[in-house]
Amino acid sequence: MLRVQLQFFAKEGPGGEKTEPATAKKLDDARKEGQVAKSKEIGAGLGLAALFYSLKFLSGYIGNGLISIFRFTYTRMPDWASEGAKSFTPQLNGYLLRLYLIEMLKIILPIFLIGFVVAFLADFLQVKWKFTMKPLQPKFEKMNPLKGLKRIISKDSLFELIKAIVKVVIITIIVYNAIKGELYQLFTLYDMPLFQAVKDVGMIAIDVGIRISIIYLLIAAVDYVYQRHKFNEEMKMTKQEVKDEMKNTEGSPEIKGRQRQRMRESSQRRMMQSLPQADVVITNPTHYAVALRYDADEMDAPVVIAKGVDYLAQKIKDTARENKIEVVENKPLARMLYANVEIGAKIPSELYQAVAEVLAYVYHKNNENN
Repeated sequence: MLRVQLQFFAKEGPGGEKTEPATAKKLDDARKEGQVAKSKEIGAGLGLAALFYSLKFLSGYIGNGLISIFRFTYTRMPDWASEGAKSFTPQLNGYLLRLYLIEMLKIILPIFLIGFVVAFLADFLQVKWKFTMKPLQPKFEKMNPLKGLKRIISKDSLFELIKAIVKVVIITIIVYNAIKGELYQLFTLYDMPLFQAVKDVGMIAIDVGIRISIIYLLIAAVDYVYQRHKFNEEMKMTKQEVKDEMKNTEGSPEIKGRQRQRMRESSQRRMMQSLPQADVVITNPTHYAVALRYDADEMDAPVVIAKGVDYLAQKIKDTARENKIEVVENKPLARMLYANVEIGAKIPSELYQAVAEVLAYVYHKNNENN
């Protein structure tokens, strides 16, 4: 009987299979390392489209610039020819070089600027702004031949190969159909004036380039979807990794529990220290205890300065008796105050009447004792 070891088919990774979406922290850390979901094809496709559309809409400007350079050179050729090599002095050569460079820059600079803006936007729209030099840092693990072979023989390499074949096939078909449709015009170029022939050939090339750009952008859209899916899969985490990250960022539950316990103890100490200032302690009488303080000259309403349940309630009552603070039993009022008023807060207006009656009783009893 054939036995199959299923563990060989399990995904590797500490803590089990990577099934959990990446946390915000892991995505942020990956972004700092330069790992983002990005398709290079989008930048190339938009750059190609920007180039050919720029050539199409700026063809008049480019043509006039080239013609002006040609006329300048052509009108001076007889003088240069008549003077021979003597006319080409270092000063003239330098002047002509600067002139031609400036004129060519005027022609191509708008195209370069458009290309730069489009390339920047293509990256910015995909990954937003994040400058990092870490992807450029050398990593010795990339020099490992085994890992290099693994990258060559992978589904990503297969996808890139298929994508390259599709691009070559589609571009070949587009170029063939475009030239086939313009064959008659190409065969008549020798009967046309030079400028008209150059213009017609240029428009054919631009038209073919625009068609290729559109197809390239469609391929880029598919590639972008694939790159995002691939990135999300690579960023997935195991359940154990998620737990470990939460412990590292927020602290372990045990530590957080101890911190909360210390905070409660500190709060209780401060509460018990302020308890002697209370005017009355209202009790359940066995489960709840709430201590109130009221100074008509300083306060608009009585304030809860201590409260507790069970053991803490008993401790509040004992401390109150030690400090000769009146303890009054009022079950519904004690429950209402404990549930609705935080320590240091004034009592709500709905309880004014009930609390006023308790305080009046306490003041009356204190006056009798005095």
